[in-house]
Amino acid sequence: MMGRVQGPTRVAILGATGSIGRQALEVIAAHPDRLVVTALAAGARRDALRELAATWNVTRVAAADDDLVALATADDVDLVLVATPGITGLRPTLAALAAGKDVALANKEVLVVGGHLVRAACGGAGKRLRPVDSEHAALWQCLAGVEPASVRRVALTASGGPFRDRPLAAFGSITAEEALRHPTWRMGPKVTVDSATLANKGYEVVEAHWLYGLPYDRIDVVLHPESVVHAMVELVDGSVIAQLAEPDMRLAIQYALLFEHAPSLAPRLDWTRERALHFDEIDLERYPCFAHVLATARGGDLGAMVGLSAADELAVARFLAGEIGFTAIAGVLRRGAELGAGEEPAPTLDDVMRIDERVRRELQPAEARA
Repeated sequence: MMGRVQGPTRVAILGATGSIGRQALEVIAAHPDRLVVTALAAGARRDALRELAATWNVTRVAAADDDLVALATADDVDLVLVATPGITGLRPTLAALAAGKDVALANKEVLVVGGHLVRAACGGAGKRLRPVDSEHAALWQCLAGVEPASVRRVALTASGGPFRDRPLAAFGSITAEEALRHPTWRMGPKVTVDSATLANKGYEVVEAHWLYGLPYDRIDVVLHPESVVHAMVELVDGSVIAQLAEPDMRLAIQYALLFEHAPSLAPRLDWTRERALHFDEIDLERYPCFAHVLATARGGDLGAMVGLSAADELAVARFLAGEIGFTAIAGVLRRGAELGAGEEPAPTLDDVMRIDERVRRELQPAEARA
């Protein structure tokens, strides 16, 4: 059987109407000779999805979670950008990899709850699994050509979110509107709140573990408010390789889609401009969600990570709905980890989905379960 004639990489975007999906379409438009979108999916905003499909002349469209696997494994797809929120991205990610597709991964929860499954399917970061997070795209570039034995540790940077300077005594009055005002990045509501609690940075430590095969004690997180340095790699001789760029997600998205450097829509770093870059340690008292994620990950119970992730989705949704306060989110995460713990040492995909469903059910208020 003859293979297809070489042409532009055919891209499926899961989560096309969200922030990552729309920026990916900007990147594709800038490189029409190398990228073409052949499939689009979104779980919500169906009118917006239809508009995008018409604009891009795409006929393969999925508007329900059940259709994501079929779309991700379609014959006219070479690369799947997984930008759907939450655990819904796990099944299509594994299906795409099993079908021989490459995956550009912009969904943190896929590796948080199923990193062991994804790593078994593709071996970690590389051509088959391309990280889209700015920090992991930066690590990917810093580690290029570096022997693993030469790496002493790596560091991911964190802006600290909108409350890094807010007095702890005032955390009880934080509103959803305030939590959604991230000082650096423009993202969807779930990941924006996770950035305010720093749960997302704990997730990124878990992602780095699965993407690069690094033990947790060699992955650091550094507070860096300017968000110019995205990741650093310290070598055994003490030298440090860092990746710097103005904060713009299109840079990481493009690197994942093209699998190489190319002219970009992102602004260039002006190194003649006078500026200061600051680095500091993370205050765990200020960010208890970050502490819970790290403790759960380091504990090694994969079911507990599934439970924590499920709890985080519920807690953030309840906070945004005004049902719980900002400071209550951490307690929900801790309870979710407890509920998910101790079930399976190496949960299968079905196990992961079952634990997730059970923890969500048990965390629902009593009136919702009635």
